[in-house]
Amino acid sequence: MQLESAPRNSPSRDAERVRLFGIDLTPVTLDKAVQDLMAWVTHPDGRCHFVVTPNVDHALLFQERPEMREAYSQASLVLADGRPVVWISRLLGQPVPERVPGSDVTPALFDAARVDRTLDVFLLGAGPGVAEVAARHVRARYPHVRVVGTYSPPLGFEKDPGENERILSMLEHSRPNVLVVGLGAPKQELFVYRNLERLGFIPVALCVGATIDFLAGAKQRAPEWMQDYGLEWIHRAFSEPKRLLPRYAKNIWALPQLVWRELSEKGGGSRLRAVIELGRQRAKGASERSSD
Repeated sequence: MQLESAPRNSPSRDAERVRLFGIDLTPVTLDKAVQDLMAWVTHPDGRCHFVVTPNVDHALLFQERPEMREAYSQASLVLADGRPVVWISRLLGQPVPERVPGSDVTPALFDAARVDRTLDVFLLGAGPGVAEVAARHVRARYPHVRVVGTYSPPLGFEKDPGENERILSMLEHSRPNVLVVGLGAPKQELFVYRNLERLGFIPVALCVGATIDFLAGAKQRAPEWMQDYGLEWIHRAFSEPKRLLPRYAKNIWALPQLVWRELSEKGGGSRLRAVIELGRQRAKGASERSSD
C-alpha cells in the first residue's frame, strides 16, 4: 500500500493519504471531516472544495473511467463510504479510521450549523419533487440551515450543454455555500469536476448519492446492524431491484479480482496466502482429530 501527502487545498493536508485501488483515501473520522467542511464554509478561499465518498461500485468505476480518476484527483476529501473498502484497507495493513458515508456527512454538517455559522444549501438531484420535500424536512429539523434552492435535472442532462448552463445559472443566482449533489456516480462527480472553476463561489460541494432521497424520506437507509456488517447493499438492492441488482451482481464478481490485484501489487499476496494456508492446516487437523 502506498501513502501520499494530502493535497494542499485540504485542512487535513498534513495527514497521509491511504492509496487503495488507485484511490487516495483521506483517513479521517466523521467529526474531522465535518470540521474541515465547516472551515471551508466559514473561511472561503475562492475554490470549490468537493467531497467524494467511494464505495465498491465507485472503486470499479474508478478503474474504468479516466475522467472519474481525474475528478477524484481534484477532490478535497475522499471518504471511505463502503464497509468493504474499510475492511480491505485493514487487510492491507493501513486502515482508514472509520467508514464515513455521505449520508452521514450531510446531516452531521447540518447539525454543526450555528447562529454565527449558518449554512445556505442547494439540493441538486433526486427525482422530481423529492428535493422540495427534503428541503421542507431540512428547514424543520435544522434551524440554522437555509435551503436556498432545489432542482432535479432531467435524464441525460450531462449531455445537454444548455441544461448544464441552466443548472449553473441557478446556482449562481442562489449563491449557496454548500451544494449537495445527489445525481449518482459518476454523474455527480463529473458535474462538479467539469464545472469546478465556475463553482468557485461555492465553498463546499458534497457528492453524496441518495442522500437527498434519505432527507426526504423517499428512501430508507438499512438498519444499523446491516450497515455495521457491511450488508447495506442487500437492503438497497431489494428496495430497487431493477436498477441495483445487476450493478451489485457485477460488483460481487469484480471485487475479488480487484482485491487480489491490489494484494499482488502491494506485496500482500503472500500474507493472504499464509492466512489461507493456516486455515487449511487447522481444518485438516480438526478433521484428523475427529476421525481418531
